[in-house]
Amino acid sequence: MNHSWLLSLSFLVLLAANGEEAKSQTFGTQKSASGIRHSFLVAGTKTVIVGEDDTILWETPGKARDGFVLENGNVLVSVKNQAKEITRDGKVVWSYSLARENKELGTAVRLADGNTLVVERGVKPRLLELSKEGKILVEVPLQPDTDNAHMQTRMARKLPSGNYLVPHLLAFAVKEYAPDGSIVKTFSTDLEDLGGRAAENWPFTAIRLANGNTLVNLTHGNKIVEFDSEGKVTWKVTNEDVGGRFADPCGGQRLANGNTIVCSYGQKNGKMPKLFEITPEKEVVWEFFHPALRAHEVHVITTNGTPEGALK
Repeated sequence: MNHSWLLSLSFLVLLAANGEEAKSQTFGTQKSASGIRHSFLVAGTKTVIVGEDDTILWETPGKARDGFVLENGNVLVSVKNQAKEITRDGKVVWSYSLARENKELGTAVRLADGNTLVVERGVKPRLLELSKEGKILVEVPLQPDTDNAHMQTRMARKLPSGNYLVPHLLAFAVKEYAPDGSIVKTFSTDLEDLGGRAAENWPFTAIRLANGNTLVNLTHGNKIVEFDSEGKVTWKVTNEDVGGRFADPCGGQRLANGNTIVCSYGQKNGKMPKLFEITPEKEVVWEFFHPALRAHEVHVITTNGTPEGALK
């Protein structure tokens, strides 16, 4: 989903107020030789908003798969097979629960029109758009090429065109679906110049960029790539480029300055970051360390006090 919203001044005040209340609670450590400081929501084994000073600004129980801080200051997360909009004081003001016949609920994204995009995995893999009242407005059947529910899909996003980008892990493909369920484009992640299928380049997060290219994090394959509109690789970052920091890269975000944030979900080495930021020249300019966190998705909110007008 492409959006480039600026957080309001009142929301920044809210962030500061929450940080003041939680100033005694720190969460991990940011490091940057150039002084970069981010505030961000991380969805994973812990689901928290971390301030630029490494304090906890907000936290909710449960392991989250996806999440965004909304313009109203609330937080939308996918946790325990529910999509929930939660206020800063912990009140659930909107929710949707996984259909009984399915196994997992992954994606949760608030769309520009106020509806919410979710994706269900299981015997009936499908993408849904839900109204504010929780009514299903759009249902798109998905074609994941596997009955293994957990491995069917990851983070889906809606495009300005009305189509949807959906990563399918075991299909080694990011498929672009029209609202009628037809597949209009496929980005293959098992290309020879990416190592073929033996490299296990399972697509996890796919983001359509302002230049029309598509950024994809390839978990297990331990790389991120950018495809042009024809599916050709125009940019690739591997562990050789970043000193082995990739360990099952899952979530990610392209920042307004052109840098890319990556969640290294499988990273267990305490000397390696759980999240890091890469420039287009493949230089690591920011890192976040935590002894136990497994980071599934990320939403950067501010950078050095400035709202992050990000493409996500």
